[in-house]
Amino acid sequence: MLSFFRVNASYLNLSLVLFFILLRLPFLWSEVPLLIPELSWMLVGEQMNRGFMLYRDVWDNVSPLSGMVYWAIDRLFGRSQLAFQVTAGAVSVFQILYFNYILRARDVLPERSHIPGAIYALLLNISFDLTTLSPMLMATTFLLLALGVAIKMLERREITNEIFELGVYIGLASLFYLPAALFMGWAFVSLLFYSGATLRQHLLGFFGAVFPLAMVTLYFYLNDSVANLNRNLLTSVFAVKQYALNDFSTLIFTLVIPLVIGTLGFMKMLTSTRLVNYQSRIQQMMAMWVITAALMVPLMEYLAPMQFVVFLPALAYFAAYYFQSFRRIWVAELLFLGVIGGISFIQYQGLMNLVPGLAVGRLDNLRAKPALLPEPIRQKKILVIGDDEGEYMNNYTATPYLNWDLSRYDLENLDNFDSVIHVYDNFRQDPPDYVIDKQGVMPKLFERVPALQKRYKLSPWQGIYEKTG
Repeated sequence: MLSFFRVNASYLNLSLVLFFILLRLPFLWSEVPLLIPELSWMLVGEQMNRGFMLYRDVWDNVSPLSGMVYWAIDRLFGRSQLAFQVTAGAVSVFQILYFNYILRARDVLPERSHIPGAIYALLLNISFDLTTLSPMLMATTFLLLALGVAIKMLERREITNEIFELGVYIGLASLFYLPAALFMGWAFVSLLFYSGATLRQHLLGFFGAVFPLAMVTLYFYLNDSVANLNRNLLTSVFAVKQYALNDFSTLIFTLVIPLVIGTLGFMKMLTSTRLVNYQSRIQQMMAMWVITAALMVPLMEYLAPMQFVVFLPALAYFAAYYFQSFRRIWVAELLFLGVIGGISFIQYQGLMNLVPGLAVGRLDNLRAKPALLPEPIRQKKILVIGDDEGEYMNNYTATPYLNWDLSRYDLENLDNFDSVIHVYDNFRQDPPDYVIDKQGVMPKLFERVPALQKRYKLSPWQGIYEKTG
């Protein structure tokens, strides 16, 4: 199979797409579990489609352009997991073809082939959660575009006004997933060490990166929502994260194959005599890509393979060189088939639980499970005060308080007059049919806002309040 992708012919681009589809065939006959973050993105899209503004009327830490995409999907298809998967598949195909193009067209590796695209397609199937449209997947698309511009400038050994374009791509990536802004540092260091960029050109690239961010900030300023933007997005990125230990173990098993072949490729490059100076500079630039991506890990809200998509371009680049470096083709073929088998097993295990009791690839902590709610609470507008444990799967969200970590700012601060006013206004503008109070907030809220006590009463079910009229 590897020999097939060694052929340097444009028609093989279609083969890359077919190879990617073949790797995802299991999803045609096996239902992909809905993930908690995926459900949250759908709820954000629903609320925005109802006319509510992100951050001001919908308290969540999803980045603004990702929110706009989820709004568009909800407007076109409603709450549809299939729409997320199809869109993610289209984005993945674009990444595969573009990544393969820039490595072939720019002679990034000593040998022109379609092996980089094939490996990238393979790595995009390390886990079933990569089938959904995550902010990281969308952000990586623009980081790849920035990589293409950087490689073009290094190939020409000339820095042009395209550096502004590079900055814009990184700025757009940041608007899909805010921690991607760290790649501004990657671009600066890469151009500083491996090009003759002047101070003016560096400033031009920086302005290109900041310009999209400034436009979004201006939009929220004109809508009197800069404080909401700061609290819900900027501040939440730097909040201290608490990860479960089994998240680490599952993640390591899932990522071990890409990390091993990527590391072997990097080590092989260090001792290679086949690389020209230009290709050596690309190698060092890709090594810095890995370092920059690693700096994003502490900023991740949760640990899942889909959060590590940003590593895949660099890992696929190093792995492609590793497979191209074998003198004995049959050894490379066997190893490549072994990698396909290992990744397919992890994918199938996570999706179909082939080996009962083996947690590899299962992502049990991230799977959304329907909550045990009374039968009347179905297809209703609800507010969950506390962590969502599946209550929204068959219901709709009401009020801005979608993300509990952000909602604490108001709901656990009822001794503050401004918070009380905010809560009352939010209940008045978007009243829930039921309030599921896991934190015991409602009694204190009733003391502070007697008008709400007249509109809600304690239901027969413990901790659940229903609207009286």
